[in-house]
Amino acid sequence: MSLRIDILTLFPEMFPPILGTSIPKRAAEKGLVEYHLTNFRDFATDAHKSVDDKPFGGGPGMVMMAPVVFDAIEHVEKLDARQATRILLTPQGRQLNQNLANEFAKKDRLLLIAGHYEGFDERISTGLVPIEVSIGDYVLSGGELAAMVLIDAVVRLLPGALGAEDGAADESFADGLIEHPQYTRPREFRGMNVPDVLLSGDHKKIAQWRLEQRKLRTQERRPDLWQAWNETKNKNT
Repeated sequence: MSLRIDILTLFPEMFPPILGTSIPKRAAEKGLVEYHLTNFRDFATDAHKSVDDKPFGGGPGMVMMAPVVFDAIEHVEKLDARQATRILLTPQGRQLNQNLANEFAKKDRLLLIAGHYEGFDERISTGLVPIEVSIGDYVLSGGELAAMVLIDAVVRLLPGALGAEDGAADESFADGLIEHPQYTRPREFRGMNVPDVLLSGDHKKIAQWRLEQRKLRTQERRPDLWQAWNETKNKNT
């Protein structure tokens, strides 16, 4: 059965260019994933199709109203019998990483809630109890771009999405280390040469070189990941 991803947003027109390109598109064509877009504004009840209002207590910006979001989610969840994992895109959430993407890739259905404006009425989080997810410690204009990042990170992990069986397993962060250097033709370019070991045809030596390069790069570029990798390794030995 394919992974169903529901995306609730005020700007559904932002998604087709991303979902219809590259791996997200190929995964859908293979039947690995299906995307469903829903506009929050379709669930507004007034003549102006209002989805936000001024915050109680004053302050800048507008806040998305709880009734609209609740109605939209409850309607969408009834469209499929599979239980939806609700995900609220917010800078206050748990930071998206490879482990979390792996967790989501194992689900039957994801429901992404992409807000806009100043944020959500707190009762949306309290009443719907979504998993709150952030893609980094910065603020975007809305949750749409964060939802696209999450979708791409998850869909590429679906078996068969990348074509090669070990494609995702060989990438950065798959086992806690970042990826090794990659080279292609020509062998020499502006005085820079492809390492001899990669031209040797000795697959064991190539694998060893790549692992050492991954360790070295992680240690130099991401000491936080290097420390975590060593701690995990020591626990397992």
